[in-house]
Amino acid sequence: MLAAFACWMPAQARSQSGKAIEQHSNYKRLILKDGSYELISQYEIRDGRVRYFSSERHGWEEMPYDLIDWAATEKYAGQESSDASVRKSEALDRAAEERRADEAREPSVAAGLRIPSPDGVYLLDSYQNRPELNRLAQNGADLNKNMKKNILRGVINPIAGSKQTVELKGLHAKVQSHVPTPSIYFSIDTSDPLTDYNSETAKDHLRIVRCGEKDGNRIVAAFDIAVYGKVKQRAQYLEARVEPISEYWVRVALSNELPPGEYALVEVDGKGAMNQFVWDFGIDPTAPPNVDALEAGPERGAPVLIEKARKSVGASGGPPAH
Repeated sequence: MLAAFACWMPAQARSQSGKAIEQHSNYKRLILKDGSYELISQYEIRDGRVRYFSSERHGWEEMPYDLIDWAATEKYAGQESSDASVRKSEALDRAAEERRADEAREPSVAAGLRIPSPDGVYLLDSYQNRPELNRLAQNGADLNKNMKKNILRGVINPIAGSKQTVELKGLHAKVQSHVPTPSIYFSIDTSDPLTDYNSETAKDHLRIVRCGEKDGNRIVAAFDIAVYGKVKQRAQYLEARVEPISEYWVRVALSNELPPGEYALVEVDGKGAMNQFVWDFGIDPTAPPNVDALEAGPERGAPVLIEKARKSVGASGGPPAH
């Protein structure tokens, strides 16, 4: 209110006051009565004159108070302030929308812990009461090392022999869960022509299997193939829930605690045929820490606009004092 009062003081009262009246309004320009204007960053009134810092010439200048159209100057300042508020609101809305899109592709799965990549398969574990994420690699007898996403390839060929197994080398998976009910986060690539499902229908294609053991290897499933082509599949499926958490991700959650052992996440196609490439993991509360586990960090805050700080200028017209 002091700034507005100073602008409309009678000229005689202003001339009688020897003190400078600093203006703290949001004025960016002084509009003159002849229709021109001066771009400014700040100004003051002293003895009937307006002293202002020119944003174009970067120095202090003066002009008579009565040359300025104060009504037009005030109107422009109000409109500029309103426009700036609208621009800031729109920028915050855009930032929030971008953040929502980022979170859909890289969702948060625990406090301070989010999936670090827009694709892959991750197991959420807890080691020494600290949540951590472990990326599960696709594993299989003839694994193509370039296969990064969830794709239904290498489905069992029913004419290759009378018996087949999905067999994993070794007795233990690289990643071991220290809790009996880990959650698995599975990315959905809706643009892949080799898949026919999305985050809503993924429940029809994902299964958890307990692995058996044979000759030092893990057996995910076995198949008996009759001479006329009929395939009988044998696997120890476990009860699990597949829940969409965004367009791009689903969460596979176990309905019951799992005993220590070896397990695998498998895909099946629309006819129930199993992909021979699986994502294997184990359950072992006594296992050492997983290598390359991603631990929790600071959580993301709400979007904040970084506004450029206004330059301060010295009263003498020179650069700000340091």
